Amino acid sequence: MSSKSPRESRLSFEGRVVLMALAAGLPGSIAALVLLWVGDFTPKVQWTLTVLILALWWGFSIALRERVVFPLQTLSNLLAALREGDFSVRGRAPRSDDALGEVMREVNILGGTLREQRLGALEATNLLRIVMAEIDVAVFAFDDQQKLRLLNRAGERLLGGPAERLLGSSAAELGLATCLSADAPAVFQMTFPGGAGRWGLRRNSVREHGLPLQLLVISDLTQPLREQELQAWQRLVRVLGHELNNSLTPIKSIAGSLASLLARRPLPEDWEEDTRRGLAVISTRSEALSRFIGAYARLAKLPRPQFQPLEIGAWVERVVRLETRLRVGIEPGPETTVHGDPDQLEQVLINLLRNAADASLPTGGAVEVGWSRNGAHLEVWVRDEGPGLSNTANLFVPFFTTKPGGSGIGLVLSRQIAEAHGGTLTLENRPHPPGCIARLRLPL
Repeated sequence: MSSKSPRESRLSFEGRVVLMALAAGLPGSIAALVLLWVGDFTPKVQWTLTVLILALWWGFSIALRERVVFPLQTLSNLLAALREGDFSVRGRAPRSDDALGEVMREVNILGGTLREQRLGALEATNLLRIVMAEIDVAVFAFDDQQKLRLLNRAGERLLGGPAERLLGSSAAELGLATCLSADAPAVFQMTFPGGAGRWGLRRNSVREHGLPLQLLVISDLTQPLREQELQAWQRLVRVLGHELNNSLTPIKSIAGSLASLLARRPLPEDWEEDTRRGLAVISTRSEALSRFIGAYARLAKLPRPQFQPLEIGAWVERVVRLETRLRVGIEPGPETTVHGDPDQLEQVLINLLRNAADASLPTGGAVEVGWSRNGAHLEVWVRDEGPGLSNTANLFVPFFTTKPGGSGIGLVLSRQIAEAHGGTLTLENRPHPPGCIARLRLPL
């Protein structure tokens, strides 16, 4: 509750200053007037001094009011200028060693800081405006009523119209309603007034002047996807051509040799043996070519994972029991359950344990498997004590293998399965002791 009287609360600040100044001079003025009028002075002196005392009393009170009110008015003008965005106005500090000078200096420093921040914000806004205008990605901002509030030049080209006509239109009128409701990020096929093709979609939420906006970003992926498809076809043709030539060249050569052998007259005595050996080679190479085509088909037809709860401890123990060539040590981690395809994840761990065992058996080394939590991910690792990796650049190249009789698709399939589960698979050499460690990271 305020302690001010009603009369005092009705007075302005200036009035209260004058009142306090008059009250401060009241005892001295009354004492001087009493002494003046009871003393032995002529009336002329008494009235002259009375007027002089009252005038000085009032004048000093008004002067005190000005000394107090003027700096406050200056501060008020400075703050008003700052509020209006004028950061060039500065106040003159009377002295640097008093309270008023400290206040004035702090206000000046505040104005300089706000000016620098405003310049930085203007430069950042100008840079963002230039980037938004020049970037080849369509950017739209919709309010909570799905009305278009912002778009860039790429957005104008995509919708086939100027911003003046498009702003304020609804998402349904612009043909973007499905983009606002679809899952993002996503790649979709659609026809816009500015072009047709495959588009990348991203969404986010932002605020402008305190109002929520939904940011929609649409990028043209037609050309990049075509280039990726072309590169994929080139790699496929290169690999297929290499393997087909490796198999067909000896088949063609042996078939030509057999035709020449059978065309001789008379036939050599060992022609049957040569024919059987040639046909055996042709059969072997044909089977190898058939296995190669089947392996490529497996890479191309990997089914989508069927997600279900999978207990990590039971999964690891179940796979470890399948490796009978050596004893696999288990370093258990926390009891954790992930969502994944048990069959596919078992195949990944089987491949990793088999590779680790193949590397450790010649050296008599050990194989260990374990798991741990790492933030929002589960990390399953397989360590071996083999010779390590001699060529880490080609680990995930299809059909590349360093093992005799290897297919070269185990690691490729394992990485595809890991990525289909939203995870990663990496292999790296261990510094000490020698060997390799494979890390399978899955989201929790």
